[in-house]
Amino acid sequence: MITPSFRCRVALASALLAFSVQAAEPIKLGFFMSMTGRDASFGETSLRGAQLAVEEINAAGGVLGRPLALVIADNRSQAGESATAAKKLINRDNVVALIGECSSSRSLEAAPIAQTAGVPMVSPASTNPRVTEMGTCIFRMCFADPFQGDVLATYAYRRLGLRRAALLVDVSAPYSTGLAAAFQRTFVGLGGEVVARQQYTAGDKDFRAQLTALRPATPDLIFLPSYYVDIGLAAKQARELGIALPFVGGDGYEAPQFLEIGGTALNGTCYSTHFSAENDDPVVRSFLARFQTRHHLIPNGLAALTFDTVRLVADAITRAGSTEHAAVRTALAATRNFPGVTGRTTFDAQRNAVKEAAIMTVRDGRIVFVESIRP
Repeated sequence: MITPSFRCRVALASALLAFSVQAAEPIKLGFFMSMTGRDASFGETSLRGAQLAVEEINAAGGVLGRPLALVIADNRSQAGESATAAKKLINRDNVVALIGECSSSRSLEAAPIAQTAGVPMVSPASTNPRVTEMGTCIFRMCFADPFQGDVLATYAYRRLGLRRAALLVDVSAPYSTGLAAAFQRTFVGLGGEVVARQQYTAGDKDFRAQLTALRPATPDLIFLPSYYVDIGLAAKQARELGIALPFVGGDGYEAPQFLEIGGTALNGTCYSTHFSAENDDPVVRSFLARFQTRHHLIPNGLAALTFDTVRLVADAITRAGSTEHAAVRTALAATRNFPGVTGRTTFDAQRNAVKEAAIMTVRDGRIVFVESIRP
């Protein structure tokens, strides 16, 4: 029989454990993201996932008897700032590991800094293959563009029955060019045609000239591998021009502002991502409830990936039994079947996560889960 005095002793022990953990020197994780600027939505939603993970880990006793602490650096969505942020976090703040970025181009800026310093860096959502090619200290929690491009091309060709693709590519972004190349390779290999290609540069807001140039080629779809601002603007302008073709893209569409910017013009749009809040898996349902309680929002793929990233780094530190950089890096590289809300993660020899992709579509102004596709 459980007595009131027993409950009091358990409560006291838990309180003492929590106090001792919080009183210990924190284990610092460097978190660099776009907290302001054009892509602030990526940083904001990623931070929510990271915060929930840190709070839950600390409530459960921390890591090696010490609390986790996020040290946040804002790259302001600007080129060059991620390298500056990485240097600050490593040299001034003495972080154990880096978490970031979501954008491939910004991860590519920071990766050489981390590699030279021997500090493990885990990107929650940078999908360009070059990111992990920067060195043995660089990892990604998400699938990479060759897989994502293959999934999107196969889905468009086999599930949607589309045969003629037009590409609209941001030539300044490794994410966009890499994903476009992967999509084209698989789509053509399946028997489809890339009938037209247009380009633009990050920051452009008017896509009417490119969309008009694509129309004479009579494509079945427009593949736009970019971020949520670009697809929202392009979709609205396409509808204004009388172009009713579906847009297809990748995980860069995933943001709360996606529908706010594009509205009903996005109906018919399909994209791949890393997580769906509609998934019936009990692990996902539990995470969804906890996230909503903490942040009063439904988590998207970036929030879920960053939640998993923080937990994975904490798990690697625990397995290493140390906060020493080399030991943590070795433990990360040995990760097999790590259970997360975005699925089980195993790192391959190139430190890329092997995991499934979720296909989403927009119907009647709502984002709807279609299916999950495994490697």
